[in-house]
Amino acid sequence: MVQDPLLGLTKTDIGAMISAFPAAYGLSKFLGGMLGAAFSPRFMLALGLVATSVINVAFGFTAGVAWWTALWALNGGIQGIGAPACAMLLTRWFAARERGTYWGLWNISTNLGGFLSPLVVGYLANHYGWKWGMMVPGMFGLGAGLLLLAALADKPEDAGYPPVEAVKAQKPSESSAAAALGNSMKEVLTSWRTWLLAITYFFVYLVRQGCTSWLIFYLLEAKGAPNAAAAAITVSGLELGGLLGGTLSGVLSDAAIKAAKSDPKAGLVGRRVQIVMTYTLLCIGVLLVLKAVPAGAASVQWLVIAALGFTIYGPQMLIGLCGAELISPKSVGASQGILGLISYMGAAGAGIPLSYLQVKYGWNGYFVAMIGACIISLLLLLPLANAHSYVQRERAAKLAQA
Repeated sequence: MVQDPLLGLTKTDIGAMISAFPAAYGLSKFLGGMLGAAFSPRFMLALGLVATSVINVAFGFTAGVAWWTALWALNGGIQGIGAPACAMLLTRWFAARERGTYWGLWNISTNLGGFLSPLVVGYLANHYGWKWGMMVPGMFGLGAGLLLLAALADKPEDAGYPPVEAVKAQKPSESSAAAALGNSMKEVLTSWRTWLLAITYFFVYLVRQGCTSWLIFYLLEAKGAPNAAAAAITVSGLELGGLLGGTLSGVLSDAAIKAAKSDPKAGLVGRRVQIVMTYTLLCIGVLLVLKAVPAGAASVQWLVIAALGFTIYGPQMLIGLCGAELISPKSVGASQGILGLISYMGAAGAGIPLSYLQVKYGWNGYFVAMIGACIISLLLLLPLANAHSYVQRERAAKLAQA
């Protein structure tokens, strides 16, 4: 769409539309997480998908930068409610011993979408015009949203199954939406563990966005990429590596939890945190290798960037899961809202601050900032390396009272 010469878009116009989405998305994720304590995640996910699909279709019937920027911001504002809803559904339908695997499968949807959407939308735009490139995905999303509304259940009990994990029953005083929202916000905002994860997420997203936003420029200026198209092909390894890294991190963390079940002192969330720390250490090593790769070695650069995606998307996935398991099921949405808001502040930090460092200190300054963010993440995670889940803490409290 943005490359269609008939639209007459300038770089400033494109930048306005790009900036509108993440700002709205981060705020929406926070608000969606807060509302998740009071409303059905099934309705939030399905109706949110329907609404964002309608906006995609609306793109094809509008013209002008002002309209497109407004619709793009609205799109981001609605899409943000989907992640907290998915997090609530996953924690309700899957137990800790298997949750990492399914959380990972859900998380790679961003990698699959990032890899496939340029191919599908590009084909539609090239053959039928940019309007159909926007409208056809919207039509598919509309159908998927209606299917979710008809087929999805909020929790196993609604479908006649027992709960996957026994947790403390909700008090009658918490039954109202306002009370549920207030209690969830209080639980999350007073949890020092959640805040440690949120600040870690800030730096994880800074590294992630620093790669997705700046690696093409790095390849062009420092590694001999002949043009932006060639650099984009090399950077495509980031999403494919991320797909594998995110999926494997969930499987590995589930395996670590199963191995620790026999040890009552082992913190199950801590086992996932240890996987995050391992990935982060590997990320530092890969960043150093990327800096050392010879200019012009595009195939080697692709492999290194794929490895970089592998090490980045594992922590991105697992930190959200850790945040969900540290607090009670009723507060999962609020937890994801806080984590989402802080993480997108980190993503914003990869814009002007990193550009300033790059201009003032060159690419050396960029790599120092990226590696520094990884080191800070490791330090923040140390106190959580043996963290117990909410379910574990509840069981320990019951045993202490017995």
